[in-house]
Amino acid sequence: MAEPTYPGADAGVAALVDVLRRIDTGRPSRAVMGSGHYANVLRLDERRGLALSTDGVGTKLVVAEQLGRFDTVGIDCVAMNVNDVVCVGAEPIALLDYIAVEEADPGVLGAVAEGLRRGAEEAGVEIPGGELAVVPELVNGLDLVGACIGTVELSEIVTGSAIQPGDALIGLPASGVHSNGLTLARRALPDLSERPPELGGASVGETLLEPTVIYVRAVMALLRSGVEVRGLAHITGDGLLNLLRLEAEVGYRVSSPLPQPPIFELIASRGSVSKAEMHEVFNLGCGFVCVAAGTQASDAVDVLADLHPGAAVIGEATDRAGVVEAGSLTGRRGEGFTSA
Repeated sequence: MAEPTYPGADAGVAALVDVLRRIDTGRPSRAVMGSGHYANVLRLDERRGLALSTDGVGTKLVVAEQLGRFDTVGIDCVAMNVNDVVCVGAEPIALLDYIAVEEADPGVLGAVAEGLRRGAEEAGVEIPGGELAVVPELVNGLDLVGACIGTVELSEIVTGSAIQPGDALIGLPASGVHSNGLTLARRALPDLSERPPELGGASVGETLLEPTVIYVRAVMALLRSGVEVRGLAHITGDGLLNLLRLEAEVGYRVSSPLPQPPIFELIASRGSVSKAEMHEVFNLGCGFVCVAAGTQASDAVDVLADLHPGAAVIGEATDRAGVVEAGSLTGRRGEGFTSA
């Protein structure tokens, strides 16, 4: 279940999970993990597991609608799902899409499908089915959601529980805001046609629509490389606080953050957004973090940089359990970031 990003959403998710965990099927649960990770794994037999996750594109679709451009949001839909499934060490194999529309416009749907196709090919997954719902009473425009499945050997699930203080955090570059924080970004930069010099000739809208990076091939290469991968984190809403979703009694210190794309400084300055809030909402240039044994950090970077140039060690795990240190800021789940 996706992490909440609005006031009151924590309590809402807790209410949902509290009821759903009491489902009685009349047999022992197949779930291998608890709620709160990026994906869960269902035990198929004594050896194999099926990883499951679901997510949507969010208000990035508002930007797509305002620009009349729908050919990239399908990539975002795939990315938001496959990047979560791979966080448990599973190989994504298929995605189902759910598209809710006010009216079934073949041009729009064809463009959405083009993005889904490109994203699926990049992630190496199939899209064997889905659902189109024409619901003008419910939707003003379009909504796009996916559900991804993957496979994993039960002995090879990555939960984060093996992380130890001193382990290395390797960050993978983001392409921009990805698919989180678009509401705040649009408030700070309401003119999507504006071409600020900071964006190098691109418009605000074009920059915000830059698709979410798909990290699956690089992460799978790392998992197969012999490097001891102890944790995998998709950096979405809540920023680096997503590291605390890993099952580890550790904290994290980010001492050498990746470079931030110019869009983030523009959002901060135009919207008068504090440093703490920027860290709580955006990926700030780091879209994924792999946690590896400290002695294998350089090997991990070499593998990841083949597909994502700019991958680098950004920090380490610490003994301050439940705390993320990012420069002058200290963050805790449910509390956000404050000045250290």
